Amino acid sequence: SDSTSRCGQGKDGPPCDQHSAAVRKKYAATLEALGCICRALLALGQESCCSTQKRSLAPKKRCSKMSLQSTPRTSIDSCCTTGARTSACNAGVRPCSEKGRKINKANACIKSCCEEVKDFGSADCCGDGTDQIPSDSIVKSLDMTTNVAHTTDLEKGSPGKEHVILSITGMTCTGCETKLKRTLGTVESVKNLKTSLILARAEFDFDPGLGTLAEVLKHLERTTEFKCERVMNQGSSIDLVATGDAFEFVQKSWPLGVTEMTVVDKRTVNVAFDAKIVGARDLVEKGWTTPLKLAAPRGDQTLEAGNKHVRHVGYLTLLCTALTIPVLVMAWAPLPEREILYGSASLALATIVQIVIAAPFYPKALKSLIFSRMIEMDLLIVLSTSAAFIFSVVSFGYLVAGRPLSTGEFFETSTLLVTLIMVGRYASVLARQKAVESISIRSLQASTATLVDQAGGQETEIDARLLQYGDVFQIDPDSKIPTDGTVISGSSEVDESMLTGESKSVEKHAKSAVIAGSLNGSGSLIVRLTRLPGDNTISTIAGMVDEAKLSKPKIQEVADRVASYFVPVVVLLTIVTLIIWIAVGVAVRKQSGAEASVQAITYAITVLIVSCPCAIGLAVPMVIVIASGVAAERGVVCKSANSIELAYKASHVVLDKTGTLTHGKLSVAVEKHLGGDTSTSMPLLLGLIRSIKHPVSVAVSAYLETKGVLASALNDQKTLTGKGVEGKASGQILRAGNCHWLNLSAHPKVQPILSKGLTAFCFTIDGSLTAVFGLEDSLRPDALSTVTKLHRRGIVVHIISGDDDGAVRSIAEQLGIPSNNVRSRCTPADKQAYIQDIIASSKPENLTKTPKKPVIMFCGDGTNDAVALAQATIGVHMNEGTDVAKSAADVVLMRPSLAGVLTIIDISKKSINRIKFNFGWSF
Repeated sequence: SDSTSRCGQGKDGPPCDQHSAAVRKKYAATLEALGCICRALLALGQESCCSTQKRSLAPKKRCSKMSLQSTPRTSIDSCCTTGARTSACNAGVRPCSEKGRKINKANACIKSCCEEVKDFGSADCCGDGTDQIPSDSIVKSLDMTTNVAHTTDLEKGSPGKEHVILSITGMTCTGCETKLKRTLGTVESVKNLKTSLILARAEFDFDPGLGTLAEVLKHLERTTEFKCERVMNQGSSIDLVATGDAFEFVQKSWPLGVTEMTVVDKRTVNVAFDAKIVGARDLVEKGWTTPLKLAAPRGDQTLEAGNKHVRHVGYLTLLCTALTIPVLVMAWAPLPEREILYGSASLALATIVQIVIAAPFYPKALKSLIFSRMIEMDLLIVLSTSAAFIFSVVSFGYLVAGRPLSTGEFFETSTLLVTLIMVGRYASVLARQKAVESISIRSLQASTATLVDQAGGQETEIDARLLQYGDVFQIDPDSKIPTDGTVISGSSEVDESMLTGESKSVEKHAKSAVIAGSLNGSGSLIVRLTRLPGDNTISTIAGMVDEAKLSKPKIQEVADRVASYFVPVVVLLTIVTLIIWIAVGVAVRKQSGAEASVQAITYAITVLIVSCPCAIGLAVPMVIVIASGVAAERGVVCKSANSIELAYKASHVVLDKTGTLTHGKLSVAVEKHLGGDTSTSMPLLLGLIRSIKHPVSVAVSAYLETKGVLASALNDQKTLTGKGVEGKASGQILRAGNCHWLNLSAHPKVQPILSKGLTAFCFTIDGSLTAVFGLEDSLRPDALSTVTKLHRRGIVVHIISGDDDGAVRSIAEQLGIPSNNVRSRCTPADKQAYIQDIIASSKPENLTKTPKKPVIMFCGDGTNDAVALAQATIGVHMNEGTDVAKSAADVVLMRPSLAGVLTIIDISKKSINRIKFNFGWSF
C-alpha cells in the first residue's frame, strides 16, 4: 500500500500511520507517566519539536489590576492539558505587572505546543494524532533557560517549591507572631514555616502547584490585618531606573538571562538575572536598546521595612500625644468651672484618638478571635480603651442631662491609655530595630570598586553592584575590599577582624584569598573576582545569622506558652473583679446597684490597663538577636538558637586532632624506601594521591613535587574514608594510607616512626611496602590555654583522630588530656560511635533517677567529621576559608582558633542569665 511504501521498513524517512499508531498504543502508559516530552526538553534548554514563545517588541495594552489578580499562575504543564489552549496560552501576551508584583519567565506558557499546527494531523504535538512530524520542525530553544529545570518537577508536572521571605508590618507581641504562624500554617502550599517577631519576618517554602503566592498574601492580610512585602534574597538582582513608566517597561522584551522583573515604584524596576549567563554591567549597558541607569541603593530590604514601620508608629505616637495633652489639661488643671464646654472638647479629642489612633486595634483583635481563635493583647487594649471611652460618653450624657454620675467622666483615661500604649509600642519597635541594625553584617559591604583593564591598564571606579564574573579589580591602601577574590599581584596586610574576630592583620600575596568587607593595609592589591557581592562571604554569614535569629530555643516555647495564657487569665480576672466589687458595693457599702456598678467598672478597667504580656514575649528573642550578633562580631557564627541555649551546659568537648588542635599543615620529617627504583615508584605514588585533599596526602604530594617528581597517570582510583586510597597501574595494585589499614603497624621500618610520635604514611605495590613517610604537625598556639580553661570549668576534654596512635597520644600528653579520653585510628563511624558511648556512659547507676543527657560539643575542621558533627549536641566547624555555607555544623568558627569554643560557651552563659533576668522583671 501507499502507507507501506512510505514506511521504508524504518530505515529512511518517517514511520507510516500503522507503525506510528502501534508504537503509540504499545507505549501509551509510559508516555502518560512521562508527560509531555517536549516540555521536558524545553525545560532543559534542549531541542524539541515545539518552538518557544517569542516575545513581541510591540507595545502591549496594560490590563487592569483586577484582571491581573484573577489570572492564575500557569505551569509549563498547562500547555499540554485539555482546555489549556484558551485559558492559559495567549500568544504574545504577558500578564500585566503592578507594584510589588512579579513576572516570572519560567511560568510563561509555550505557544507552539498549544496552538494549532496546520501541517500536522493533530492539534498539537502532544495529542493523539498519528500524522507525520517533519524533522525540520525541530528548533533550538532560545527563550528558556536551564534554571526552569530546577524549579519544575517534570514527572509530577508541577513547579517545584520556592523559598519565600516576607517582611511583616504590624506585629507587636508574641500573640501576633502566634497568629501569623497559625494563619500561614493552615495554608496547604506553605511548608517549613519560620517566623521572627524581632525581625518582623516570615520564611517558608511555597509550592506553586497548590496555589498562587498572591492568594496566600491576600489571605494573610485579610485575616490578620498585617501588611506584608516579599523580600528577594536569591540569585542576582539590581534596581534600575526604567525608561518611561515602570509598569510598561516590564512588558517589553527581556534580555537573555533575565528571570524576573518586579516594579518597585513608578520609575524603578528590580531585575533578577542569572549572573552566569549575563553580567550585571553587561545587562545595564547592553541588555536593552538604550543603556539604563542604576537606581539608588535601597540597602537591606528587611532593615528598610523596619525603619518604615518605626517612622509610621512614631508619627502616630506624636499625633496621639498632641491630642491627649489638651484632654489632660482640661481634666487636671485648675481651670474655671465649665464642665460641659471642657467635656465637649474632651469628647471630640478622645473620639479622634479612638477612631484614628486606636482603630487598627479593633479589626486585629476581632480577626484574631474569629479566624485564629486567639485572645491576644490587642483584645485587652480594645476592651480597656473602649470601656473607658464608652463609660465616659455615657457619663457625659448624664452630665448634660443634669444628672452627673459620682465618678464623673474620664476621657483622659482612654486617651492617656492609648498614648501610653503607643509610646510603649514605639519604644518596642525602636529597640527591636536598633538591635537588628547593630548586628547587621551586610553593612560591611563596600559600595564601590575600582575596575582594572588588564589589557590597557585603565582604572575605572564603578558601583560594586555592577561587578561580574571575570572582573579584575584593584584594592587601594586603607580601603574596604568589595567582594571575595584571589590576589593576582601585589602584597599587603589585611584586617579581617570585622568578620573573623582575628585582631592581627593577615598577610596577603599572590594566590591569597581576600574576604569581602575586610580592610586593606598599606599595600595595593590586584584581585580577580571569585564571588559576586550578592553571594560573597558577607551575604553568606548574614544569611546564617538571620537563620539563627529565626530559629527559636526551647526556652522561647515556655515564654510563648505563658504569654498565650496570660491574656485569657487577665480577662477572667477582670470579670471576677467586676462581679466582686458590685457585690461589695451592694452588700457591704450599701450602695445602689447603679452606683456599685459604676465603681466596679472603674476597677475592672484598671485591671485591664495594667496587664500586658509584651515583656514576657520579648524576654527571649531580644537576647537571641543580640547574642548571635555579638558572636558573629567575634568570629563565631551560630546557625541555630539552640546552640546559644545549650552551649553553657557543655559537659564534654570532643576535639579532632589534625586541623583542629594542630595547624593541619603537615611536613615530611622522615622518608624511607625499601628497595626498588624510586624513579618509578614515586611518580606512581604522586599520581595516586595528588588529587586527594586529606592533609596527609596534601603534605606528601607537596613534598614529592618539590623534589621534582612527575605524576604518572593511573586508573580506577578509589578513596577509602579514614583509611587511604587505592588504584591500579599496569596491572599492579597500589595502596597508600595509614599503617593500621595496611597491617604494617609492626613492620620494622614503620615502628621507629610511630615511636617518635609521627604520623606514618605507607605506600604499597601489590601488598609489598615500598615507601614510608613520617609526618609531623605542630599544635596551635591557643590549644593548650583553651584545653586548660575547659578543664578548670569542669568540662571533660577528649581527642579522637584518624591518625596513628603515637601521634595522637603525643598531642594528648602535651595538652594534659588523660589517655582514657584519647582515641586514634578512628573512621567517621568510629567517631560517631565514640560520641554515642559518651552518652551511654553518662546514665546514672540509680535507675530511679531521671537520666541527665550530657551536652557534647564536637569541634572539627570538616575533614571526615560530618557524621560526628551531626551526632554531637553542638557541632562546631573550624573554618579556614571563605565558603562557610557548606558546613552542616551548628556553630562555625570563622578563624582557625580554638578560643572560639570558649567564646560560644561564655556568650551562651551570659545570654541565659540575661533571659532569666528579663523573665523576672517582665512578671
